[in-house]
Amino acid sequence: MFAPRTTPWPLVALFTAGYLAPYLLPTTVGRLERGLGLSATQAGAVGSALLLSSATAGFLLASRVERVGARTLARLGLLLAAVGYGGAALTSAVPAVVAGAMIGGFGSGTATTVAATRIAAERDPHRASTLGLLSVSALAGVVYLTVPRLPGHGLTLAAIALTALAVWPLTSRLPAGAPGPRRTEPDGTARLPHRRSGAVLAGTMLLWSLAQNALWGVSGRIGVGQAHLSEPTVGVVFAVALGAGLLGVLGAGALGSRLGRALPIGGGTVLIAGCIALSASATGLGSFAAGEIAWNTVYPVVLSYLIGLAASLDPRGRWAVLVGSASSLGTAAGPLTGSVLSAQAGFPVMGAVLGTGLLLVALPMTAVALHTGGRPLLPGAVRRRGGHPAAVLAAATGTPTGSVPEVGAPEQPVVEIPLDGTPAPAQRTYDTAAATQAPGAG
Repeated sequence: MFAPRTTPWPLVALFTAGYLAPYLLPTTVGRLERGLGLSATQAGAVGSALLLSSATAGFLLASRVERVGARTLARLGLLLAAVGYGGAALTSAVPAVVAGAMIGGFGSGTATTVAATRIAAERDPHRASTLGLLSVSALAGVVYLTVPRLPGHGLTLAAIALTALAVWPLTSRLPAGAPGPRRTEPDGTARLPHRRSGAVLAGTMLLWSLAQNALWGVSGRIGVGQAHLSEPTVGVVFAVALGAGLLGVLGAGALGSRLGRALPIGGGTVLIAGCIALSASATGLGSFAAGEIAWNTVYPVVLSYLIGLAASLDPRGRWAVLVGSASSLGTAAGPLTGSVLSAQAGFPVMGAVLGTGLLLVALPMTAVALHTGGRPLLPGAVRRRGGHPAAVLAAATGTPTGSVPEVGAPEQPVVEIPLDGTPAPAQRTYDTAAATQAPGAG
């Protein structure tokens, strides 16, 4: 009998605080453009600087979470996020806004790094990441419903800062030391597993995220400039789209591992490519809403499986952080890429270019999912395929790790042992035992 699963709410909250800045990117960039008098390219560059700082935190801290401690790094990240975003929201000086955004971005990246590392050490990382995506989508939807009705360039930045402050008390429930699997391994002796698969996944995630956020960073401009919608209407569309994303994540959580990872990742990426092309070519409310809502429904589903795939490559969470940081690099380059492409060729051509790029990266991403097993096993499930949770359980209980199949290990062949030479017992050789039989009686 296995103990019931507990929900890692501190990790979900930390995940939300770290991911909120990318989710609010369109309104952040739009508010900076209109509130500070920046050009579209300049505002996109500020958004890219914020996300680049977040990615830098991931690369720098990927191997240090276990050494420094999750609680300490989480609190440092939340403090930097609160100070950086809060300071940027309170000033109108462009250099100070850029500096505050970069400091806050480093804090967001630190919080995301800690969350990713700890989620990878969970018994069910897909469930934890799904809850995190649900939380950040819901919070971002509330912001999109309220911010467009209020003036000021720093409202979205202030919302991120306040979220960091609200999450701070929950960090007391995080461990001060290393995650469970780490404690069973000597320092510096564990090599990074699945290097080729992890490198391919990191490279494709960079391009995958770049395409997503190239559109996301200019979606507000598409709605206002090309589809001729008001800012409050665009905010409502974004809120509805994020609400649809909640339904998508719920569906992914309910589906779990029934389809493996390859089909949701590959097929979902193909659907996203079509949604991006539709949204970028929108000229009215119907096409714009259809593209954005469909895209935001599929995007978090695929992202949840990608996070689970990265976590399954290494139960210590290193690939989860490195792949997440590579994704943040793509996210950072997205707003500037979208601004340049749209300025040079227009929104429809930009959508066609991004959609084609997604179709190209769908193949290697699917190959990694197939190569590494594709079907996560939950603790307690009896299957014949090696998987990540088995390795996590072994590390947590002290079982020798060499006896546990690695992630994606091939199925072990079933060998039949012939029993033809086994003599059958002669009839009446054995008799039944009876309580009334006398001792020693034949």
